Amino acid sequence: MTRDEAWTLLCEHTKSESLRKHGLAVEAAMRHFARKSGEDEETWAIAGLLHDFDYERDPEGHPQNGKPILEQAGVPGPIVHAIQSHGDHTGVPRVTPMEKTLYAVDELCGFVTAVALVKPSKAVRDVDATSVRKKMKDKAFARAVSREMMLKGAADMGVPFEDLVAEVVQAMDGAAERLGLQGTITA
Repeated sequence: MTRDEAWTLLCEHTKSESLRKHGLAVEAAMRHFARKSGEDEETWAIAGLLHDFDYERDPEGHPQNGKPILEQAGVPGPIVHAIQSHGDHTGVPRVTPMEKTLYAVDELCGFVTAVALVKPSKAVRDVDATSVRKKMKDKAFARAVSREMMLKGAADMGVPFEDLVAEVVQAMDGAAERLGLQGTITA
């Protein structure tokens, strides 16, 4: 499966611009970590792009009910398994580095986006671990994002949470324009 085919599949099943942008953010993070680890960048990127492709249409059955759609579309097995394992509710174990990374960056990308949008600049480049930790304490802020999953993801990857935040911010900043998080330009 190519990246273009994955994008088409995502757009076919996801009409929400914010959910598409979330897919793009997770794609950027996955691409970053694959490159850093010497893994297959396209495979990891496609897993990130498609991880929530079925959420909008079937939030209760996500991602289990989406598995046949992915298989029928020709998505390779390791990507399908990574998508199936990216939530605790599925019971599918995360074993490979790609699976652990997808789990670790999914919620964090959403939270970093929310933090960026409340910054005066609205720029992801202005997000840091301190601002993320501060916002994590505010239970009303981005309340749908699991703080526990964000911390568990870093632990499962064996990296300090602050380092994971910095890497995700760096990855998302590289895609900031596509994500609408490039911020305001000041003269």
